[in-house]
Amino acid sequence: MTELDLAGQVVELVRRLAGPDAQAEAVVTRSDLALTRFANSFIHQNVAESTVGVRLRLHVDGRTAAGSGSLVTADGLRALVERTLAAARLCPPDPGWPGLTPPSPVAAGVAVDEATAYAEPDERAARVRAFVDAVGGLEAAGYCRTSHRSGAFANSAGQSAQGRAAEAAMDGIARTGGSDAVARRCADRLADLDGAVLGARAAAKARAAAEPVELPPGRYEVVFEPAAVADLLQNLSWFGFNGKRYAERQSFAEPGQAQFDRSVTLVDDPLHGSGLPYDLEGTTRRELTLVDAGVTRAVAHDRRSGAGIGASSTGHAAPGGATFGPIPHNIRLLAPSVAGGAPDGAAVAGGGAPPATGLAGAVADADTAALVAGVRRGLLVSDLWYTRVLDPKSLVVTGLTRNGVWLVEDGMVTRAVRDLRFTESYPRALGPGAVLGLGRRAVRQPDRVDGVWWEAPPLRLAAWNFTGGASG
Repeated sequence: MTELDLAGQVVELVRRLAGPDAQAEAVVTRSDLALTRFANSFIHQNVAESTVGVRLRLHVDGRTAAGSGSLVTADGLRALVERTLAAARLCPPDPGWPGLTPPSPVAAGVAVDEATAYAEPDERAARVRAFVDAVGGLEAAGYCRTSHRSGAFANSAGQSAQGRAAEAAMDGIARTGGSDAVARRCADRLADLDGAVLGARAAAKARAAAEPVELPPGRYEVVFEPAAVADLLQNLSWFGFNGKRYAERQSFAEPGQAQFDRSVTLVDDPLHGSGLPYDLEGTTRRELTLVDAGVTRAVAHDRRSGAGIGASSTGHAAPGGATFGPIPHNIRLLAPSVAGGAPDGAAVAGGGAPPATGLAGAVADADTAALVAGVRRGLLVSDLWYTRVLDPKSLVVTGLTRNGVWLVEDGMVTRAVRDLRFTESYPRALGPGAVLGLGRRAVRQPDRVDGVWWEAPPLRLAAWNFTGGASG
C-alpha cells in the first residue's frame, strides 16, 4: 500500500467514526536514515533505521487534536484515529482553527539521486577512509550519513500530495594535541562528497590552529567561514523569520524595511535541496524571499500564524509548529554571482589565485583568502557554537567560537587565537553598511536534523563584539 493510500485510509476512518463534518488531515512518511560514525580515526558505529510514521490532525466540534503512530495495519490506523478523537473531546475549544488546505497544485519536487537513496555502508565507509587518510596522522572523528524520505498527504477537503527526497552529509574534525578544525558539507548526491578534500582541509586548519594566543575582548572586524555563517542563518530563522514570533511581536523582522546591508539576500529554498514538496498541512513548498538586497520582505507562515495576521501560509507547517512556530529550514545567503552582482559598497571575493595569507592552512579557499586580504586588523572565525538567545526581539545572541580562530593583520593571517565568547545582535551585525564582502561560492552546511541545511559563502563583517575568553 502506498503512502498516499495510507493517508487516504486514515482520513476515511475519521469520516466513518466522527461523521462527515469532521475535518481531518493525515501525513504518512517513510524514512530511511543510515549513519557511519568514526572516532579516534576508526569507524566505531554503522547504524541504519527504516521507519514509517503517520500523523493525524483533526478538528471536531470546534476542538482540535493531533496524534501520531507507526503501526500501519488496519488495527493500528483505527487505534490512532480513536485515540486522537478521544483527545479532541478533552481539548478546549479552538476558535483560531484556520481550516484545511483546499485542493491546490503541489510542486513536483527535485529529482532524487537513487544512488544516494540506496547507498550501501561501504560507500560511506570509503569517504570516511579518504577523510582519515587525508588528515595525515592527526586524530579524526565525525560522520557520513545518507537519507531517503518518501511521503504523502491527504485531507478531508480533497487536497493530496506526495514526494520523495534524498540527502547526503559529511561532518568531520581533525585534531592535534591542542587544536581542532572542522570540515563539513551537505549535498543532494553522495557522489558530491569528497572525504579526501574535507579531511585535507580540516587537517591543514588544525595544524594552523596550534599554539593559540590570548586576545583581549573588544569589537573586531571578522571573516566568517560558511560553518559560522550557518549559525547566523539558523538563529535568524528560528527567532526572526518565524511567523508566530512575528505575530507575537517577538521578532526583529519589519517587512518593507531596510534592516540588512544591501549585499544581503536571504531565500528559503526547500526545493533547491532535499526537502519534500509539501508541508505538514499539504501546502506546496516554494522559494520564499525573506530579505531582498537588504530589505526584509517576508516571514514564514503556516495556516494558523498566517490567519492570525490575515496572510496566507507560505508552506512552513512542521511538527511542533503550534509551540515553536513556522520556521524556514533551508535558508540560502545568496552569493553575489547568484544574487545578480554585488550591490554598491559591497566587496566581492573570488576569482584568480588566492592572495598571500601568511599562516599556511588557516585559509581554506580562494573566496576566504580574498576577504582576509582586505582586513587591516581582525579575526578569521571557522565556527560558532553553544549559541543562546539573550533577547529574541533584538536577537542578541551569546556563544563561543570553536574549531579555529586566527588574528588577521594587514591582510595576513599572523597567529592562532584562543576561543572567545561573544555577545552580539545578529541583525545589527548584518545591518546597513556592516557587510564588507561576500564570497562567490556558497557551501551547504548540514544540520543535526535530516532535511535541514543552511547555505552560505564566507562573509566579512565590519564588527563583532567579543566579550571575553571561552571560559569567561
